[in-house]
Amino acid sequence: MKEQLGVVRTNCIDCLDRTNVTQSMIGRKMLELQLKRIGVFGAEETISSHLNFDERYKILWANHGDDVSIQYSGTPALKGDFVRYGHRTTQGVLKDGWSSLVRYYLNNFADGTKQDAIDLLQGHYIVAMSRDMAPVPQKGGLEAVANFPVALAVVLISFWFATMSLKQAGSDYKHKHLFFSLLWTGICVGVAALVRANGRIFCNRPRLHKPRG
Repeated sequence: MKEQLGVVRTNCIDCLDRTNVTQSMIGRKMLELQLKRIGVFGAEETISSHLNFDERYKILWANHGDDVSIQYSGTPALKGDFVRYGHRTTQGVLKDGWSSLVRYYLNNFADGTKQDAIDLLQGHYIVAMSRDMAPVPQKGGLEAVANFPVALAVVLISFWFATMSLKQAGSDYKHKHLFFSLLWTGICVGVAALVRANGRIFCNRPRLHKPRG
């Protein structure tokens, strides 16, 4: 038994991704020192000297990082291939790209309710009977109907119809197909412009806790 003389602090808002890679290296070094102190490892032994132990340590750490990341961000941790294999892989890079896109979508259009739950659990929002039992004001105007998945579906469907109509117009030279191509293009561009101009309305924002400005 020895007295602990210090700590290693890593500053990160969520301890995911690159921070998890760094912490895995710190944890690996500390585990080696502890195993040497209690006599399990010799003076020159390392975790890398034991292939099965090395592999299981990496997988355990990476899986733990994925679980924390899924709970917080909705996707596995980025750079998990580096933690598992010690280097980047093509599959890992592609997976990270997909996870980044999913995180962007979830962060903007799905995580507001999750943030409300976190604020309630951590005490940032205190329930008050006089306030929370009052009728919730009804949304009006665009906010009442704003729905990003529906808007995205309209944009994609309109784009597809515009493309098909344009192909038909090019093959038989009928003005009808050209008209429909322009119509669907207008719908596609119009809805996209509407979402762009009113992005905050389409986002799924937290409703309970209002951070101090």
